[in-house]
Amino acid sequence: SFTEWELMEWSEQQAVFNFLYDSVTLTVVFGPPTDDEFFAAHPSRSIISLDFESFLDEEQAPPSSCLVQRLIFQFLESQGSWQEKCPTLRYLPQALFDISLVVNRCKILGEELEFLQRWGAKFHLLETGIKDTGVKLVFSSSVAFAKFELTLALSHDYPSAALPFSVQTHIGNIGEKEIAAVLSSVPVGHHYLQRIVFSIHQNLLQGPR
Repeated sequence: SFTEWELMEWSEQQAVFNFLYDSVTLTVVFGPPTDDEFFAAHPSRSIISLDFESFLDEEQAPPSSCLVQRLIFQFLESQGSWQEKCPTLRYLPQALFDISLVVNRCKILGEELEFLQRWGAKFHLLETGIKDTGVKLVFSSSVAFAKFELTLALSHDYPSAALPFSVQTHIGNIGEKEIAAVLSSVPVGHHYLQRIVFSIHQNLLQGPR
């Protein structure tokens, strides 16, 4: 289910929806009724505007929450005019579904990042850093005599597309070629980031190369 919204208000003037633990709000302002359309057995309404607002306190929120918020607003801004996409109430359910789909995927990404920050040491993951929409993963394994940084560039399409990446080698000979071979074997989809980490651990960090 991708019903990630909660209806906070519905009046003659507007509807207000909250997403992602009340950190994103959508306000839909109604115009006059439309004669030739019905919505929920009542004359439909035109929509004057759809406005999105963030209520996340970025100074207090963990970096993973800030990243999730950035990706959601990256999607919202990439869609152009929401009022053009949603001129009357008839189009609102599809808009809510499209937004919910992205919110759901980004929320799962946030959970993945929290998992890696908490349990990454089990997979030779020394550090998980977040800057803007990039994630830096520092791996270190004495058994494999290797230490390197993998930086992944995330977007609101996550996890449906392969992630652009760069590698910086500190110790050993694991570099871009070796990482590319592993990443190419990890299919996109649910828990993509976690599966990338698991695969690097399994294929590159278990012994000498």
